[in-house]
Amino acid sequence: MYEGVVQDLIDELGHLPGIGPKSAQRIAFHLLAADPADISRLQDVLGKVREGVQFCEICGNVSEQQQCRICRDVRRDTSLICVVEEPKDVLAVERTREFKGRYHVLGGALDPLSGIGPDQLRMRELLARIGSDELKEVIIATDPNTEGEATATYLVRMLRDFPGLTVTRLASGLPMGGDLEFADELTLGRALSGRRAL
Repeated sequence: MYEGVVQDLIDELGHLPGIGPKSAQRIAFHLLAADPADISRLQDVLGKVREGVQFCEICGNVSEQQQCRICRDVRRDTSLICVVEEPKDVLAVERTREFKGRYHVLGGALDPLSGIGPDQLRMRELLARIGSDELKEVIIATDPNTEGEATATYLVRMLRDFPGLTVTRLASGLPMGGDLEFADELTLGRALSGRRAL
């Protein structure tokens, strides 16, 4: 336990996702030894993030304007929407360079134990987009965990009655370069059920 503001800094850093007590302590002491100009730049960026970043009014992605660059891009296919949990998931899909449609960011996943239900997510906004756009397909790209599966199931039930709308889910299964012997039963089962003809 350190004194005063040093311990406060460690505690605050420890609240960040993926930062444990040891990492928080290392970062805090790195900041204490850093050049004052580096600290000033970090303070400026943190201030700009808080003041200058907003969420796209259409899809919910992070943006510096009312609409993100993807929603403003007229070359994107407006008949396809990929539904993801968080803005970081948009970047993951974009890195594949395979998807040319638009996105819808829910802002999380259903988690009743944590008090996150459909009203806490951007479900109504998704329904409004489906009602107004010429959509042909909604791709559900939620995480393959308990909350992501619950969210995907909820979305499928909510969207299946829209006429002419195809609702799909990202395939899941074995990773490239993986060994069968190390795959868990659920992953291997999904790989088997999601197999495709060659």
